[in-house]
Amino acid sequence: MNYGMIIYLLGRVLEIVGFMMACPLAVSLYYHESNGILFLICGGIMLIIGALVCHLVKPKKTAFYAREGFVVTSLSWILLSVTGCLPFYLSGEIPSFIDAWFECISGFTTTGASIVPAVEDLSHCMNFWRCFIQLIGGMGVLVFMLALIPSTGGQDLYIMKAESPGPSVGKMAPKVRQTAFYLYIIYFTLTALEAVCLMIAGAPVFDSICTAFTTTSTGGFGVRNTSLMDYSVPVQYVVSIFLFFSGLNYNFFFCLWMRKWKDAFRSEEVNLYTGVFWCSVVLITVNIVLNNHYGWEEGFRHAFLQVGSIMTTAGFSSADFDRWHSFSREILILLMLVGGCAGSTCGGIKISRILIYLKTVRKELSQLCHPRSVKVLKMEGKAIPHAVLRSANIFLITYASLFVVSMLLISLEGFDFTTNFTAVASAIGNIGPGFSLVGPTQNFAFFSPVSKAVLMFDMLAGRLELFPLLVLFSPETWRRN
Repeated sequence: MNYGMIIYLLGRVLEIVGFMMACPLAVSLYYHESNGILFLICGGIMLIIGALVCHLVKPKKTAFYAREGFVVTSLSWILLSVTGCLPFYLSGEIPSFIDAWFECISGFTTTGASIVPAVEDLSHCMNFWRCFIQLIGGMGVLVFMLALIPSTGGQDLYIMKAESPGPSVGKMAPKVRQTAFYLYIIYFTLTALEAVCLMIAGAPVFDSICTAFTTTSTGGFGVRNTSLMDYSVPVQYVVSIFLFFSGLNYNFFFCLWMRKWKDAFRSEEVNLYTGVFWCSVVLITVNIVLNNHYGWEEGFRHAFLQVGSIMTTAGFSSADFDRWHSFSREILILLMLVGGCAGSTCGGIKISRILIYLKTVRKELSQLCHPRSVKVLKMEGKAIPHAVLRSANIFLITYASLFVVSMLLISLEGFDFTTNFTAVASAIGNIGPGFSLVGPTQNFAFFSPVSKAVLMFDMLAGRLELFPLLVLFSPETWRRN
């Protein structure tokens, strides 16, 4: 284990977080809010500590492998959440440290599960910070660091694999730093474009910026307690469209950028995601129009936004979908588990893994009928390596195991099954709202500190694809080479 390199990179992370606190500080100055001084103090301290760590700890070896990649990624996200929650707690706007930590983990992991009873009561700078940490968490602060500070001796892909959502991570360019740079160009372009569209649609400037932050990151934090319910119809459509885009694999946008049209549109993952998305929209539209007395346009709009919000694990709401017909609610629960494409900012199991599972089932059925046949599973015209199949199967087993254990732990509080099930599904899938007591008009404040700790662990595990966080608990991880 290269401890020196891990400590050095954690120092870099502290520097980046300290620097990022200049943004909410600027917002506080614009709105003349005195509690913005906390961002100056906290950010300054983090910059100083981070600079000292990087100066004093000079790793003798820069070699960086998978084990160190998992460890530094997990520790970085824990460090991010602990330091990022300090302004919330010290300002008194979230008076409980566990609640401030919960809110910050929910933000950085782009879960969007909140404990704040009245979001509008928060100051502009605190609301901005809630949304801004979702923007940073969506793509990953370490990927951001790789784009700016190449420092790991060419072994950066181990960090990107540990932090990026999805069963596999490839490189868009020969160098990892260049790949990270392309990812952020696409990410920030989508964010800026949505902010402009929201302003044109009539949303206030502050609301437009914050909502754009939390849409492209598929985070779901809002600056209003009613989420998107009180915004105009054009605003809701703009968010819905960008939610759909945000669920796509970023390789799709890169192929469009490089004018590789065939590669972009023949992707099996993109096609399955699009098919599931629009089939769900149609089914829910028809169901709620017939059973919940919506008009066709209104029903389509709410179905479009809620499918986009739940499937991309953003967590926005334009209606109280907990009151919808059971058929529509069951579809949304299934979409909570599925998630978006790998290589997007979405949580959940991911469309690529679902595609692998479907292909595996079809292969097994075929071999039952033709025992002597030999078939190779393929995706995008290429054979799926055995390591990818094994990884996908182990992921599903681990996901289900963590889900069951977490659900049993929070069920000790005595809440109903729907609350427990969807709260855990929301946390592991980084979604935000669930059903019943954690529905779109409710929040997570009523859970005990123990249950909140379980859900916080689930949020981090879900954002990091389980294993980078779980590897911290393996004794073998900490053994020296």
